[in-house]
Amino acid sequence: MVDIELKRERIVIRYKDKKWDWILEPRYWRNAILWTLVLLIFPAVCYFVSPGLINTMINANIYAAIAIPLGLMTIGTGRMNFGPNFYIGVGGYTAALLSIAYGWGPLMTLPFAIFFTLVSALIFSPLVIIARGLYYVLLTLLLPLVFLEVTFIYSDTFKGDTGLFGIVPLVDTGNAKINFLLVAYLSLAIMIGYLWVINKVLKSRYGLIMATINDDEDVAHGIGVNINKVKIISFVAAAGMIGVMGWFYAHYFSSFAGITYLPLTFMLKILLVMMIGGRAQIFGCVVGGYFVAFLETLLIRHLGPIQPIVFPVILMIFLFALPEGLFGIWRKRRYREYLPTLHVRR
Repeated sequence: MVDIELKRERIVIRYKDKKWDWILEPRYWRNAILWTLVLLIFPAVCYFVSPGLINTMINANIYAAIAIPLGLMTIGTGRMNFGPNFYIGVGGYTAALLSIAYGWGPLMTLPFAIFFTLVSALIFSPLVIIARGLYYVLLTLLLPLVFLEVTFIYSDTFKGDTGLFGIVPLVDTGNAKINFLLVAYLSLAIMIGYLWVINKVLKSRYGLIMATINDDEDVAHGIGVNINKVKIISFVAAAGMIGVMGWFYAHYFSSFAGITYLPLTFMLKILLVMMIGGRAQIFGCVVGGYFVAFLETLLIRHLGPIQPIVFPVILMIFLFALPEGLFGIWRKRRYREYLPTLHVRR
């Protein structure tokens, strides 16, 4: 029998041993709905006002969609991964090679990109157990750099110097502006999907376990948490989500070059997105992604050749001026709501 309870701030439905609840008070969901509507309307407005901004929004969504799983990985393992672009390379090269060799479209290459990314993450997952501190940082930092060297050594396959071309596009309607608009909504859907799923995970019992590991591994071990299992699951699952964005890059640009995504410059950009938005806070990753993408576009348009110098300087100023990130400004008003953040490991 279905039992329905109407409480002050939520409605609860029980059926046998299962329970579902929905929050009714607007203060819990109003801001999320409003910002989602703004993000949904923005591409349509840009389509008529300034189509070039659609590409900037796509980049912002991609940055956020990479940083959000990286935040989950950081909280779940208690360690900062400095090589997320390695999994972008695995997913991107898998999609690119299969599309060029067999003429497969994005729907056909997506499962393989996810599979090979998960396999590669599973192979390197013992790093979260056996390495810590500086050693973990160096090992994860080396992965994309070694992969980049492999693309140059086996240039006949990976075309490390020029990149792979001729990949089936993500969307092809025959109209470039409509293609950009559809890709913008697809990138937005992926980013919001990641945000919703990971937010649910972090607010669940499993998320509480991950937060315990992030705060103090000894305490987590003392209360009976299987630390190694949680770390490996968090590491592999987050890496698979990051690999999807490599697939997205390959089909979006119809080309993929490891020299664009595997060097330190791209990795630092993703880490700055996560840190400037908010230390490993998933909502802050969205703020950081849009801030970095639009700041980069603004500086390219107005500063030209000195943009590569001014851009990192501005980001470093924000990093030191706002240690809790841009999202931390809003968090000061809602200090009662606990959200796990990154703790520097010894």
